[in-house]
Amino acid sequence: MRLDKVTVIVIALLFTPLGGMAQAKPADDLLAKYREQGARNVSAKEGETLWGRRFKDPESGEERACSTCHNNDLHATGRHAKTGKPIDPMASSANPKRLTDSKFIEKWFSRNCRWTLGRECTPGEKSSFLLFIQSQ
Repeated sequence: MRLDKVTVIVIALLFTPLGGMAQAKPADDLLAKYREQGARNVSAKEGETLWGRRFKDPESGEERACSTCHNNDLHATGRHAKTGKPIDPMASSANPKRLTDSKFIEKWFSRNCRWTLGRECTPGEKSSFLLFIQSQ
């Protein structure tokens, strides 16, 4: 029996994980969750704007941005402003472990939003951040 090229490709795809379809990423699951929580009109561009925006700490008056610790270049290693601890690159292309664990993402949104913005991030802000990071 002779198989044509299309049949061979289809068979090959059937024997790859999930029939050749990309697996849903935890970040995509979170984006869906944030949409359910009311996130609308989100974009990578908005995430980039938020990334570089400076927020004033109400107690110390110190200004912070995500880039304060994580760097403007998401492909580069960052450094925590207080501890000096290195922070792995945010871009998945430079750090394949980035955005692979929903609980880890949520944990760091909670910590970093409170430290940088002085409050929890909204579902829309989280969505825009994720889209920006994914775009890198």
